[in-house]
Amino acid sequence: MPKAIIIGAGIAGIATAIRLAIDNYEVSVFEANDYPGGKLSQFNKQGYRFDAGPSLFTMPQYVDKLFNLAGKKPSDYFEYEKLEEVCRYFWDDKTHLTAYADIDKFAKEIEKNTQSTQQEINTFLKKSETIYDVTHEVFLEKSLHLLNTYTNVNTAKSFLRFGEIDAFRTMAKANQSFFTDAKMVQYANRFATYNGSNPYQAPATLNVIPHLEQNFGAYFPKNGMYAITQSLVKLAEDLGVKFYYKKKVDEILVENKKVKGIKINSEIIEADVVASNIDVYFTYKKLLKDEAQPQKILKQERSSSALIFYWGIKKEFPQLGLHNIFFSDNYKDEFNHLFKSKTIFNDPTVYINISSKFKKDDAPSGCENWFTMINVPNNIGQNWEVFKTEARANIIKKLNKNLGIDLESLIETEEVLDPVLIESKTSSYRGSLYGTSSNGKFAAFLRHANFTKKIKNLYFVGGSVHPGGGIPLALLSAKIVADIIKNE
Repeated sequence: MPKAIIIGAGIAGIATAIRLAIDNYEVSVFEANDYPGGKLSQFNKQGYRFDAGPSLFTMPQYVDKLFNLAGKKPSDYFEYEKLEEVCRYFWDDKTHLTAYADIDKFAKEIEKNTQSTQQEINTFLKKSETIYDVTHEVFLEKSLHLLNTYTNVNTAKSFLRFGEIDAFRTMAKANQSFFTDAKMVQYANRFATYNGSNPYQAPATLNVIPHLEQNFGAYFPKNGMYAITQSLVKLAEDLGVKFYYKKKVDEILVENKKVKGIKINSEIIEADVVASNIDVYFTYKKLLKDEAQPQKILKQERSSSALIFYWGIKKEFPQLGLHNIFFSDNYKDEFNHLFKSKTIFNDPTVYINISSKFKKDDAPSGCENWFTMINVPNNIGQNWEVFKTEARANIIKKLNKNLGIDLESLIETEEVLDPVLIESKTSSYRGSLYGTSSNGKFAAFLRHANFTKKIKNLYFVGGSVHPGGGIPLALLSAKIVADIIKNE
């Protein structure tokens, strides 16, 4: 039985382990932390449970697929429900907007609360669907770095429709053409943050993202987001995958341009195949120090990061839902701070996820667990202690204004996650959440491949490589790698 080693038990690493185990590999996963999941983790404090990382669950079919491939019933491991409300939006002028999963209901909400129309949102979402139809099979589910990707009929059809993916104007420019109301333009521009990019620079191709959330739907795992990690680890273990925690890999061993295994301390562990689920930057800089470095890729602009305040709130807020956005009054200025001056705007857009709305035991009775996040620049040595103090005050000021409360008096427990901690906990270079940014027309083509031609049997999965960051794309990176290995 051939042996495979996965470096890192992030969601992509776990999915890769599952797929290789199904393909009759003896799989071992080595994780530096004492828990699996990478960014998709959890913690408990003073009676509150918090999902530490990703809080939005879309495209559940990619999780279900892993169970189906293994001949297992997904619901025996993992359950989720579709949300009737995708998100609640708030502006400082007291405009509120609920994005219902039902498109007609959402359209009526838009007409009631903004100057935009049902036709505008329908046109926008139809365009999003078109971009998905053109791109998903070729650009998201296959390697862009293999010749056979470009020599099949489906690829040819996609390239004939290339003009439909809106690659030659920015998201902001495109969204101004879709909506008459500035608030709806802001709503549409927000989706750039789903891969850590700037809507005023990123191509309008990223308008594919609303299709995944609004047309396919948003979901809630019945035991919280960490249940995704737990269920996939259980499946992997049932398939014979071995997980080794607190095992930090020191080196990927290469001999005669072919991967040989890994080294942990002085121990050598041999394998036929090695897949790295840590950031591609650190894979090269720390684990492949003696090998040729893809300098252009490693110097690409990184995505944004996050500053998260995990607050235990001793009150319930019926006006809030599972997902809530409080928009900045000057979105363009906010992104200029993020990507140009590398600072935090004094009026940041605030995202609050409250899983206790659906999972009641995530907070004590009469309380809520607030995952409160703003987008921030990746770490280039800024003074994060000052940034955190200032940002916290600005967030509280904004929420007090919108909700008519004294938030400080309601916070009974707090934990904070900043870009420095994100890097140290998840091996994400500079704390960037999605690897490189997509602030260029052809950024999708410039991500590191899922393999390297210079080292045989070495592969790369996760958000820092093709096809990109976020749970669905990380899972697809595992599919791409498993398909490449199988075909070779």
